[in-house]
Amino acid sequence: MENRNNYMLQINKSQISAIGLFLLAVGLWAWSEKEVFQNVGRLTNIALDPALLFIVVGTSMFFMSFTGCVGALRDNTCLLMFFMISLGILFITELLTGILGFVYKDWVKDSIQTQVKNMIVNYRDDLDLKNLVDWVQQDWLGCCGVQGYRDWESNIYFNCSSPGVEACGVPYSCCKPDSQEELRNRHCGFEMMKVEHDFDRGTKIHTIGCIPAGERWLESNLIPVAGVAVGLALLQILGICFAQNLRSEIQAQRAKWTL
Repeated sequence: MENRNNYMLQINKSQISAIGLFLLAVGLWAWSEKEVFQNVGRLTNIALDPALLFIVVGTSMFFMSFTGCVGALRDNTCLLMFFMISLGILFITELLTGILGFVYKDWVKDSIQTQVKNMIVNYRDDLDLKNLVDWVQQDWLGCCGVQGYRDWESNIYFNCSSPGVEACGVPYSCCKPDSQEELRNRHCGFEMMKVEHDFDRGTKIHTIGCIPAGERWLESNLIPVAGVAVGLALLQILGICFAQNLRSEIQAQRAKWTL
């Protein structure tokens, strides 16, 4: 029974370690592409840097699961205890976050809205941030701006007072896909906030904001999202149970040796 628990725990933790290492590698690669290591000043806003999220999550996952693997492999009860405590703290944090998010959902919505507004303002300052915003608007939600397309006026490049060619426009990721176009038209959002486009704006770009579009997506995918959340919670609980069971068996076996 001990060997079985040991084997299952090692497989589970090795998979998580691989995922964590992959996320860490992606984050470090993104920073190297932006030459952050040569010039720390390129980090214009750490809170809005997607690469930093990959690095933090990847490092945490790798370190926590690696201690679980080593603890199971070497029958080290201290490492298994550290793994259990870390996983328990993570589970409790996720549970409290979900409960508080539901109780204070209006505050959470306002915080997300503020964060998305900051993303729009800093859209041109970070390539990773730009790619993230474009992916959300174009490939995921089919939206434009926070509450609507006019939120892009808060960006200095798309503001109607800007002297550039993008003035009074929106990014190309706001444009609706055209099946007749073989190549993506990156100028399709030019001047879309001007009055003369009131009659055809809805046919060329997404006018709904990403916040209402996200709420709509969550409502239509509530069951899959809840299933993923429950599945992750069960995996964490099983990890704690397997680690505790293995730890108990190791202690029982050592107690026999002292007799």
